[in-house]
Amino acid sequence: MKPTGSIWKQFDFILLGASILLTIFGVLMIRSATLDAIDPELIARVPDQIRFAFLGFGVLLALAALDYKLLGGIHMWLYLLMIVLLFLVTLFGVEGDGGAQSWLNVGIRIQPSEIAKVLIIITLGMLLARNYERIGHLSTLVKTLLHVGIPAILIFIQPDLGMTIVLAVLWFTMVWAAGLRLKHIGIGLLVFGLAAPIAVPVAFSQMQPYQRSRITSFIFPESDRDAYYNILQARISIGSGGLLGKGYANGPQNTGRFLRVRHTDFIFSVISEEFGLVGGVATMSLIGVVIFRILRGARRAADPFGSLICYGVASFIFFQTFVSIGMNLSLMPVTGLTLPFISSGGTSLLSTLAGIGLAESVIMRGRRI
Repeated sequence: MKPTGSIWKQFDFILLGASILLTIFGVLMIRSATLDAIDPELIARVPDQIRFAFLGFGVLLALAALDYKLLGGIHMWLYLLMIVLLFLVTLFGVEGDGGAQSWLNVGIRIQPSEIAKVLIIITLGMLLARNYERIGHLSTLVKTLLHVGIPAILIFIQPDLGMTIVLAVLWFTMVWAAGLRLKHIGIGLLVFGLAAPIAVPVAFSQMQPYQRSRITSFIFPESDRDAYYNILQARISIGSGGLLGKGYANGPQNTGRFLRVRHTDFIFSVISEEFGLVGGVATMSLIGVVIFRILRGARRAADPFGSLICYGVASFIFFQTFVSIGMNLSLMPVTGLTLPFISSGGTSLLSTLAGIGLAESVIMRGRRI
């Protein structure tokens, strides 16, 4: 292990700075989206986000200081913890804004699926690192599918389709980064193609009515006027922002409360209305800086495990950003996924900052190039 002083010299302050700027901006946008609210739950959103931000940056620094290899050493315990938390949701879960029973009340409300997102990066990364030379074997691929499949099923039945898809994306990204063969990708696509006519209708039938409504309103916009209402309002918000926007806390769609769930799912529409195209592009660019610095860390990682951790963190930040902005632009169905760093959601912010902390731990102990 390197001396402590030399480790902290490699700490990525650009990554930390971008994360801080995005988090502060997120708090400001949540304030704008909940300004003059009379609902106590909405009023509490800003102080809650600030508390989780301070906790999140504490976790970030703690994970950066901790050698990520030590977490790899207890990966089975972490996997067990993840399964227990997700199982407890099925027994004692609390319903959230979107209708999913995805939260646990332990004095504060936490979302175990967000915690699982970070833990699966560690546990799957360690499984792949240990089988790095056998990644071309079909048996290894099956092990990884089972490893991710169990928590994915527990999350799906909450029901939380968005986070289930995030776990699937994490699996694909990390297995591909570990050296997945093209022939296995072809086999996987073939199996999916054969199973889809049965699996898709079954999965659709198990979804909650609001989830089915989101999908059908995306494919057939006029089929459900109520479900399509907010998508239309989001497009109006983005379009009315123009180049420079209408000013902070001064967007009619936002202040007039025409845009629903503007503090979570549709916060990018608020950004675009108040800061225009420039604000939207600046937000995406800053998230792009975060992703680029993490991928840079993956390239410089000292071992496959560290590299896989970075790929996992970068993939969920990229995917959630892509989907969140896409659903605001009517390019993706509404899934309830948060915009990293910015959307209201304490556990979501905490898991994102924890992911940054894991990436920093890898970067600090990486190769000098």
